[in-house]
Amino acid sequence: MKMCVDSEYERVKRRAEVWTKEPHDRKTREIVRTWLEEDAREVLMEAFHKDMEFGTGGMRGICGPGTNRINEAVIAQATQGLVNYIKSQVGDFVNSANVGTNKVAIAYDCRHQSVELAEVTARVLAGNGIEALLYPELRPTPQLSYTVRELGCIAGIVITASHNPPEYNGYKVYWDDGGQIVAPHDTGIISEVRKINSISEVKMSGVEIESEELITYLGSEMDEGYRDAILKLRRSESLANNGSRACLVFTGLHGTGSVSVPPALRKFGFTNVHEVESQSAPDGNFPTVTSPNPEEGQALAEAISLGEKEGALLVMGTDPDADRVGLAVPNGEGGFQLLNGNETGALLFDYVLSAGRLGGGAYDSSDFIATTVVTSPLLAEIGKGFGLGVRTTLTGFKHIAAAIADEGNREHGKRNFIVGAEESYGYLIQDTARDKDAVSACCVLSELAHSLEESGETMLSKLEQIHRRFGLYQEGLVAIVKNGRDGAVEISDMMTGFRTSTPENIAGEKVIALLDFESSEHHDLLTSTVTKIDLPKSNVLQFVTEKGSRITVRPSGTEPKIKFYVSVNTD
Repeated sequence: MKMCVDSEYERVKRRAEVWTKEPHDRKTREIVRTWLEEDAREVLMEAFHKDMEFGTGGMRGICGPGTNRINEAVIAQATQGLVNYIKSQVGDFVNSANVGTNKVAIAYDCRHQSVELAEVTARVLAGNGIEALLYPELRPTPQLSYTVRELGCIAGIVITASHNPPEYNGYKVYWDDGGQIVAPHDTGIISEVRKINSISEVKMSGVEIESEELITYLGSEMDEGYRDAILKLRRSESLANNGSRACLVFTGLHGTGSVSVPPALRKFGFTNVHEVESQSAPDGNFPTVTSPNPEEGQALAEAISLGEKEGALLVMGTDPDADRVGLAVPNGEGGFQLLNGNETGALLFDYVLSAGRLGGGAYDSSDFIATTVVTSPLLAEIGKGFGLGVRTTLTGFKHIAAAIADEGNREHGKRNFIVGAEESYGYLIQDTARDKDAVSACCVLSELAHSLEESGETMLSKLEQIHRRFGLYQEGLVAIVKNGRDGAVEISDMMTGFRTSTPENIAGEKVIALLDFESSEHHDLLTSTVTKIDLPKSNVLQFVTEKGSRITVRPSGTEPKIKFYVSVNTD
């Protein structure tokens, strides 16, 4: 065993030696050389034991030197792989009349090295004859999705690690419909990325990107266009005609939300928006929070404190790339109550669907709403209650985007997308973007709070009405962290155990069905029959009990966690 371990370490050191030489930058060369000289075994093993995995949505990992880290070399290689895939789809660009005929939009958030990684991405695109449309400052992920659609780009890229800890960054890829890549593009891009073995295989333009004619900085007209598109979601005549002095409190948690949400709210008609000053400046260290994740109540602590001081109607907080939003609402006793993602989704669905079409008239079966397999069944019940179709997808908003594309591209029986949500605080109204959009969600949810106040209601009283009409559901989430190489093995073993040893009872309720989304099989444990699940394969298990409770288990796609989603119908 020791010989095997030593042999693996020697392999890792040989991989690291390559990074002590050009074309890697001087700082990187010095750091890796120091690791080797000090025989920093564990550091070298973690940084070089494998290549950073380019998954179905892109990459996310710890920043630093190494093949298993996020850095300029790894991002450049990933971009070259993406370019090679684009060429396989639409043809070559270099030394041809097609140079610059295809465009790729790039945005980035507040994280460490985001600017540098975005610029390297642009240089690789330009070096391959593709026009790079680069935002000059941080912008939210949903605005990138909008930009891809608005400017007719072949693809889009966001440098972000969403709500991960400060040491992380990442790389997300979007296709020409504005949605994150799905089959067949995801596997095609992954295949091309894996073929790039070193930075020497990357074509890149010069360092001075300002003089590169295939790199264009996007102007303020894109910001205005995005806000104009969101404004079309406004339904309230009083808000449109008179504006609103309702007190709103917002925090961007040091991320892109501070750039985009307050201006969008003002354009929507809200003139009394208070931002948490200590969290308004972009800062990849996220110094005022343990985690910049609006799913975690502590992230909104400062915003709630300001809300109590100002007598706010609504408190909102977005994650660093502003695709997810958390809410806190007045509890009627001088304090605030946090809403979970399912509760916010229920309020949003009920408001949008009860308001009817933006052009007038009620929704019907030619329209549909979208949720995921781990989102509360309440949202599907609301959709059905208003007569709409329902699409249930795998976890991840890219699957909702794919459902929107699928429904819209049908020759017969096309359906219009109205609203979608997932329990992890992601929402989309209409299809201005094709990804969860906290900017537009903040505007529409603020309009809901404004409209309820006009009629003497509150968000909590409306939520109670929704439960009385459509059913009382309660949800919970348990996430177990398993770090490092050993952690990944533990998570895999846990999934295998659940798959091969189905529990007979959970919390005293008999398990009557097992849905295995990896094998696409629905096992009816009462009749011992198996039916096909018509969804893409995914490493997800769902147990259903005789009382209608659901327990869904899946490894996180972006963090070293295994997640357990519990949903109980308490009617």
